[in-house]
Amino acid sequence: MIPAEYLSSLFSLEGKVAVVIGGTGELCGAMAEGLAAAGAETVLVGRSEEKAAARLAKIEAAGGQAYFEKVDVNSKTSIQALLASVLKKSGKVDIVINGAGVNSPTPIFDIEEDEFDSILNTNLKAVLFASQIFGKYLVDRGEGGSIINIGSMSGIIPLSRVFTYSATKAAVHNLSKNLAREWAEAKVRVNTIVPGFFPAEQNKKVLTPDRVASIMSHTPANRFGEAHELIGATLLLASDAGSFMNGSEIVVDGGYASMTI
Repeated sequence: MIPAEYLSSLFSLEGKVAVVIGGTGELCGAMAEGLAAAGAETVLVGRSEEKAAARLAKIEAAGGQAYFEKVDVNSKTSIQALLASVLKKSGKVDIVINGAGVNSPTPIFDIEEDEFDSILNTNLKAVLFASQIFGKYLVDRGEGGSIINIGSMSGIIPLSRVFTYSATKAAVHNLSKNLAREWAEAKVRVNTIVPGFFPAEQNKKVLTPDRVASIMSHTPANRFGEAHELIGATLLLASDAGSFMNGSEIVVDGGYASMTI
């Protein structure tokens, strides 16, 4: 019989340090709350001190520990400085979430190079930089760790109106599997959470009434996801509960990917 103590500790993150890149946003902010509630000292990484303050207040009110780091995720130097700062303040890193992202509904013939580069840099290059820097730390440390990249349903099933976003997220899915293979023997797991449709800040300008109607007609749950509904998948991949999960893609989509006609 499995001891009750084992089951109760399976999702515990006591003594862990989690870095949440994009943690000032709506979705990753909720994920950060979940990590902190499970016991991890949680670092919110983003640009907005105001948004960070509101999220930190929620975490601290619930008894969690967290602090904010302002970082330019498009700068490798800035991400290196982030790791150094976290190591100085917290002593280690065990969990990394790569969740910074931007979107755009620009029609395919109208996408300018500057816009393409901006989305590519934030959605893909920033994930690569953070994976290189934190991944090397975790591999060299020799104690394992968990990197969770935020993909998208559009990375699996391409979506109209978000051409560059879809392409970059597909690349994140591919990159994650490659890194999972590379670092498996070092016990550094790399997995991807695949949200369906959540009304995140980056998507609000894309969610026109006709778009919402189309999404709902393709989603068996007939609603958008709520940010807190990503916490379960996050804790599974971050904790010992997911110790043999590597290169996985966990879809959280209300049945969207299962719907045809």
